[in-house]
Amino acid sequence: MIPAIVYAIPAFVLLVVVEALSYRFLPDDDEQGYELRDTVTSMSMGAGSQVVGLPWKVFAVVAYAGAYALSPWQLSPSSVWTWVLLFFADDLAYYVFHRAHHRVRLLWASHVVHHSSVRFNLSTALRQSWTPMTTLPFWLPLALLGIPPWMILLQQSFSLVYQFFLHTERVGTLWRPVEFVFNTPSHHRVHHGSNNRYLDRNYGGILIVWDRLGRTFEPEGERVVYGLTKNIETYNPLRVAFHEYAAAWRDVRAARTWRDRAGHLVGPPGWSPKAQSR
Repeated sequence: MIPAIVYAIPAFVLLVVVEALSYRFLPDDDEQGYELRDTVTSMSMGAGSQVVGLPWKVFAVVAYAGAYALSPWQLSPSSVWTWVLLFFADDLAYYVFHRAHHRVRLLWASHVVHHSSVRFNLSTALRQSWTPMTTLPFWLPLALLGIPPWMILLQQSFSLVYQFFLHTERVGTLWRPVEFVFNTPSHHRVHHGSNNRYLDRNYGGILIVWDRLGRTFEPEGERVVYGLTKNIETYNPLRVAFHEYAAAWRDVRAARTWRDRAGHLVGPPGWSPKAQSR
């Protein structure tokens, strides 16, 4: 089964080229723009994620189908209310998934790939993880609700297409009601910031209302510094994909107690026994 998002890849690549050319002909000193090595790395990570993701999707479909079969009811795809439920349930699942991947180090080791660029442009959207297996548990409840698996996969693709357009500095703030309800480039720039006030904020996918309800919303204010609090200084796709797993393994091996080993895996990024003992 080929994910619907695959069909959008040519358009994504074309739009990356268009945005890169816009910086050449309409430069802006306040915006980072593109850097060739960074862009190549992002595109390589995106290509690798699709190669890894295709066989994983087969497993995910089987898991969703099993959960759907166990559901006491099956919702009809011909009902508009099924699609309404799917939209909100998928977006909430994404918020929970995204927040967990910032607060649990073993999950962060997968997601950190997407935050590893010190630039913010449409190519950054393509910088995706090569370990997609951490996503499955967050969407299984949708199948248990009786939503057909193909609908779940389709809505996931719609969400990812929407989020592609959030990765740009070329768009400022939008009409206030839009900014209040929906995730926008302004909100997502905050999410990619390494500024202290921007850390672990604005997890939303299509909607920003979950962040407002969950008290994780932060409006764009001070200039955003993109990247990690400690950048990895590499364009090597293999290191980008697995550097945090390697770092976590080093910490686990050096830990003296099982409690500390567990803390290095399920604690938040930056967790340490010393920090806990203060």
